[in-house]
Amino acid sequence: MPDRFSSQEVIALTGVTARRLQWWDERGVIKPERQGHRRLYSMQNVMAMAVICELRRKGFSLQGVRKVMRFLDREFGKGLAEIVGRNSDVHLLTDGKHLYLETSAKQIVDILKNSNQPILGICLSDAVRQVRAEAVARKASTSVIAPIQHRRARKAS
Repeated sequence: MPDRFSSQEVIALTGVTARRLQWWDERGVIKPERQGHRRLYSMQNVMAMAVICELRRKGFSLQGVRKVMRFLDREFGKGLAEIVGRNSDVHLLTDGKHLYLETSAKQIVDILKNSNQPILGICLSDAVRQVRAEAVARKASTSVIAPIQHRRARKAS
């Protein structure tokens, strides 16, 4: 998997618009590395974007998204890649006031049973796995095509 992704690659992986990427950068939601004027995104950035997109689809405000991202960072002190393993399911639950990060179905059911108000649940693992799989698939397709294009380029010259 590539270490860094260009804006175009991120757009293809996440479906985020170029303007949204720029806006998130300006607001400090996602902090890409810079190489001149180019923004380069780590896999961690791309995974965070996938989670942010899922939160936004579920109706979270940008302020709510920031709260969730700070919660994840504060609770775990590491990125989503480390929190969300390939074989585990991590669910974020919220009642609008409290955030819960659970891996056990029993814990999720207990929260749902004991809540006095509706709970919104989001599977963070699904969002992260989907982006990870797409990145692997893109790398595989470009690594097969690249040598052929390289050979054609040499023959043409």
